[in-house]
Amino acid sequence: MSADTPLRRTPLFDAHRARGARVTAFAGWEMPLDYGSQIAEHHAVRRDAGVFDVSHMCAVDVAGAGARAALRRLLATDVARLAAPGQARYACLLNAEGGMLDDLVVLRLGDECYRLVLNAATAERDLAWLRAHAPEGLFAPRPELAMLAVQGPRARETLCRARPGWRAATEALARFAAAELAGGVLVSRTGYTGEDGFEIALAAGEARALWQDLLGAGAVPCGLGARDTLRLEAGMILYGQDADESVTPFEAGIGWTVDLSDPAREFVGRAALARRAPRFRLLGLKLAPGAVPRRGMKVRTAHGEGEVTSGSFSPTLGIPIAAARLPLAAAPGEAAEVGIRGRPHPARIVKLPFVRNGKEVE
Repeated sequence: MSADTPLRRTPLFDAHRARGARVTAFAGWEMPLDYGSQIAEHHAVRRDAGVFDVSHMCAVDVAGAGARAALRRLLATDVARLAAPGQARYACLLNAEGGMLDDLVVLRLGDECYRLVLNAATAERDLAWLRAHAPEGLFAPRPELAMLAVQGPRARETLCRARPGWRAATEALARFAAAELAGGVLVSRTGYTGEDGFEIALAAGEARALWQDLLGAGAVPCGLGARDTLRLEAGMILYGQDADESVTPFEAGIGWTVDLSDPAREFVGRAALARRAPRFRLLGLKLAPGAVPRRGMKVRTAHGEGEVTSGSFSPTLGIPIAAARLPLAAAPGEAAEVGIRGRPHPARIVKLPFVRNGKEVE
């Protein structure tokens, strides 16, 4: 995207402005960064319920004869394991060298019918790549849809207060499952915060009413700032920081998304992964209160040097934390040092995530 390309706005942009949102440019969109206090929004999701506008994400329907076969070849995750409509999986899209083009969610909607949810920053590239490697007409983006995410330990009751008619369908949902409701609404029990919750795709014209009703039911509006600290605490990667085309899923800490169980399934990047040994691993760092680690900062370990990919202050833990690419021999429990503004700061290497369901993971 060139510097002259106008930033896009979601159907809720005016509602964000009306709530006093501080707006920032993100992946070609004008998005709310916060509504006054990023930390308060973060705590709302960990302790109660928050709602995010995630309409910048790109929903793509994959439907028609050959959809299943195409996705089995194009994704490192095997969609054959989505045995029934409504099941979903976290997945990876790889290039021929085994590098990550994107991380995404794939949902099965029916026979030969799926939905992909792509990252905003990579959506156009992903879609062009998918279309170039599959039969014509399979991939149909859904720009007429908006998406909201309700997250937190009270997300279910908050959503049911806002939409009582959805209670039966949402109460029946297991984690990483979805239900199609009347009017083309798709509710999935997924999210990007490490808390329970739901992501709702619906017609753009209906999004503002749902947003207002969720706020009326007690949900706190949350922006990109809280979304980033929540996902980092939860050990969830951000494409473009913790992963890109230069790394494999194994190096990005999500090797479990690569399904090698069917030796007959040839997917893009499989042969390269068999030849390409991981060069490093993604682990967490906990630092003493003080300086905050940021992307690109060097990390010294007993086994060699690494690099911070994402870093922030953790509102839940009250300390600085980071995700970092570290030598393969580095292990949780070991000491490390992060170079911050020319000074070494002691850190402890830990497994990801830092926080699960609002509690510190030791």
